[in-house]
This record gives sequence, structure tokens and C-alpha cells, in this order.
Amino acid sequence: MERRKFISTLGAPMLAACAVCMASCSKSSNSPSASVTPPGSVNFSIDLNSQLTGIGNSLIQNGVIVVRLASGNVASSFTALQVTCTHQGGTLGYEVNNNDFLCPNHGSKFSTTGAVINGPAVAALKSYTINISGNTMIITG
Repeated sequence: MERRKFISTLGAPMLAACAVCMASCSKSSNSPSASVTPPGSVNFSIDLNSQLTGIGNSLIQNGVIVVRLASGNVASSFTALQVTCTHQGGTLGYEVNNNDFLCPNHGSKFSTTGAVINGPAVAALKSYTINISGNTMIITG
């Protein structure tokens, strides 16, 4: 078979296949504008007698990461943020030494208020309301 005929015979299907592939690649969630929706409304409690007893302790529940930032059972001693990175949904971890949250997927960092410290994430984390009554913490939002 002649090269020209071979290329014209396979060219159109190959071009179509490449176009589909390129289109799907261009819509990658690596895009800086991509964001992850935080969990819906939450309402749960934590027993501070047995959980989050030490500074830097954290727990994940209902799509929220709760961290003890300071001593004392007052709301300002804690933070409660969505646990998924707003870039691609990676599960965040709290870095005690840096007092921030890190996404292991692409390195986005967030402050304890949920603000973006560095990307690729561009959207802040959702913050949840903390109320404390005695030794019971209630997270809502």
C-alpha cells in the first residue's frame, strides 16, 4: 500500500482519537480553577476528656479535621476545617511543627484558619463553628 493512501486511510480515525484524548486531558482537575466541594452540613460532638487532649492532636470525622492548637477547653484552642484539599480533594494532614495543613498530593498548604498559604490550591478551606460546653465540643456548619 502506498504511504499516502495508508496515511489518508488511518489519518482521520487517528486524528479523531487524538482529539478525544486531548480534550479529556485538557479538562484535568490539575487546573488551578478546579475546586473540591466541602462536606455538606455537619453536626457532631467530641468528648474532650478522651479526645484531643494534647496540643497538636487531631481527628477526622464527617469530612472535618479538628485540631487542638492550644491548651484549655475554649473554642479558640481548636480549629475545625474541611479535611479535603480544595485543589483535587487530597486528604490534608496537620503539621504540628509548622502549625499548618499540608496536602500530600501537590503540596498545597493552608493556615489554621483555612486560608491558602501556597498552591496549587486557590480556594480556602471551609471552616466550621466550634462550641464548647464543659468537656464537650460541638462542631457545626
